Amino acid sequence: MTDLLWPGDARAGDLFTDASVVEAMVRVESAWLAAGGHPSELSTAFSVRDVAVAAEGGGNPVIPFLELLRSRNPEVAEHLHTGLTSQDVLDTALVLQLRDTAAFVARNLDRQVAALARLAERHRGTRMAARTLTQHAIPTTFGLKAANWLHGVLDARDALSAAADLPIQIGGAAGSLAAPTALAGSPAAALERVAATAGILGLPARPPWHTARAPFTRIGDAFVTCTDAWGKIANDVLLSSRPEVGELSEAPAEGRGGSSAMPNKHNPVLAVLIRRAALAAPPLGATMHAAAAGAIDERPDGSWHVEWATLRTLARRTAVAADQTAELLEGLRVDIERMAATLTAARPGIDAERRKMGDDGPYLGASDELIDAALARAQGKPC
Repeated sequence: MTDLLWPGDARAGDLFTDASVVEAMVRVESAWLAAGGHPSELSTAFSVRDVAVAAEGGGNPVIPFLELLRSRNPEVAEHLHTGLTSQDVLDTALVLQLRDTAAFVARNLDRQVAALARLAERHRGTRMAARTLTQHAIPTTFGLKAANWLHGVLDARDALSAAADLPIQIGGAAGSLAAPTALAGSPAAALERVAATAGILGLPARPPWHTARAPFTRIGDAFVTCTDAWGKIANDVLLSSRPEVGELSEAPAEGRGGSSAMPNKHNPVLAVLIRRAALAAPPLGATMHAAAAGAIDERPDGSWHVEWATLRTLARRTAVAADQTAELLEGLRVDIERMAATLTAARPGIDAERRKMGDDGPYLGASDELIDAALARAQGKPC
């Protein structure tokens, strides 16, 4: 899958493509069959595009998907989907896609943590001018700046870890498990089949959440928390890579950073694209909350439907930005001499608070201890 208008989209690979969503729906139907004593290797010899085109008729892709799946698997057609509803299949398929996306993002968060820990340690003594409200404030170190970036990434990793354990969704037509109970013979047996299906898919079981959408809003919020942290880093890189500042720069790469009109330019493209993702993510997260707040009755009308593409877009864009941020940090170039020159040029004004405090030292406060705390947290140690 590629997106001409979202450069870098190919980094997300097969995550949340139409084909992978259909494959996830097949996995859900197959697991439900197996849990009901009808294991089957389901044939999917049909066009994903046909499913997409026909989805308008019933308002969701599960209906034409099932028609094609039954026609290709007549030996289990009477058992296929029996006891489920469209929302069960699509929600659980989205859960499987979100789990894969969260794992991809988590791997890249680990790369970012490692890169930032190296930067914080290597540059704990690299002095530079701190800036507040865009102006020179007091002396600081780039190591402390990297440590602060690190805390943001660790917060994002914690948020993602807490939200990524998404549950199965099986509730039947109106969330009461009526049909599964009739099939299984008792409520206990129906719940056992739900738990068995969850086990086959490697998901936790929980009561139906057709109109209680916290599992999806939590993972959406976690993705936004990630892009928030990466946006902060990208903003700092963009400001510091301005020619008149020149303290940071992206690693050069073949074919990256050029201009269609100005051959002299080396644009900080990774930071630009990361910032783009950070700007675009919050409205998508807000759409998920609006959908959750708009749910009605036992199955939502419209508010459920708006979630699908929103989740796909937010998930893929987060995955892309995750990989871009890891690459940016692993190759980030720090101009120590430029930082020192800027600090020198800012004197004597930048030392005004130090003189006011009567301090004769470097005026770096507890920078080393704060860096150590960030590094300890990155290693899973108490801060």
